[in-house]
Amino acid sequence: MVEVIRTIDLHDPRDGAALLTLLDGYARDPMGGGEPLSDEVRTSLIPQLRTCGHYLGVIAWHDEIPVGLVNCFAGFSTFAAQPLLNIHDIVVAPSARGSGLSQRLLARVEALARQRGCCKLTLEVLANNHVAMGAYRKFGFAAYQLDPQAGQALFWQKKL
Repeated sequence: MVEVIRTIDLHDPRDGAALLTLLDGYARDPMGGGEPLSDEVRTSLIPQLRTCGHYLGVIAWHDEIPVGLVNCFAGFSTFAAQPLLNIHDIVVAPSARGSGLSQRLLARVEALARQRGCCKLTLEVLANNHVAMGAYRKFGFAAYQLDPQAGQALFWQKKL
């Protein structure tokens, strides 16, 4: 049994197919919205990511089977005047859950972020995803706040 965790090569059809398979599994999960990726997304995602210079992906393979994925995007902290890395998706296949894979994936992402001179990692998590929150806390993540009097930062969106 061999586990390999490495950066995704978006020009490798095998990596692209694995990314789509893992992301679709996550999308179908209630924590990912409960709906499969649309045909349009399945067709356009890899080509779009190839043109996205601030994308970083990490994939885990176990015995040639894709079992983990992290999609990240570079950002910038104006308060620190340094780059940051936002973890947009983290996926662990059901067959690999409970194995500590999320911690190993996060460690790889952290190492890459440090190599890039990032000041922090950021992510979002649903309030009822207690399993994910436990994994993130174990890795050292905490809710974001500047001043305890102001409370925790909330992630909001406006679809366009």
